[in-house]
Amino acid sequence: MIASNWERLNRLLTPALIVRHVSDVTPEMLRAQGVRAVVTDLDNTIVPWHSEEVAEEVAAWLAGLRAADIRVCIASNTRNFARLKRMAGTLEIECVPGNAGKPGTSGLRRALSLMAAEPGNAAMVGDQLFTDIVAGNRLGLFTVLVNPLSPREFIGTRLVSRNAERILLRGSRARKG
Repeated sequence: MIASNWERLNRLLTPALIVRHVSDVTPEMLRAQGVRAVVTDLDNTIVPWHSEEVAEEVAAWLAGLRAADIRVCIASNTRNFARLKRMAGTLEIECVPGNAGKPGTSGLRRALSLMAAEPGNAAMVGDQLFTDIVAGNRLGLFTVLVNPLSPREFIGTRLVSRNAERILLRGSRARKG
């Protein structure tokens, strides 16, 4: 019983893939996993925290996904819904309106619905283990953990989540430098 609970927890906390940056997640890599739709976090995944500046590398990544006919939708826990909508418009991708509520799965389910995708052919890309990766794993998505784009972030994330992540993400599960 204890072993099966530990195994279940380990599965929830283990991303399928760990990369340095979203641009390291190629359309070919996603296609090899059967992925046709990507749910992505916003802050510190595709733009720095609270920023609206999109790096060329991210814009090129999104263009590459579009060219490969892979749909993308933002599912963010932000409270700034106007910024979320602006960013989705700027990036020419869908977004879950409102707070996605990760690590809950309702926001990801909504993203999948917007893209007409099923969990088995979708990926979750994000910078936070306890929200993005856990939500994606709970729903059965191919999960990709990326390094945060900026050291600036919500104080709770910086003081609590990142310290716990450092403990869990060691050895083969370490973040990419």
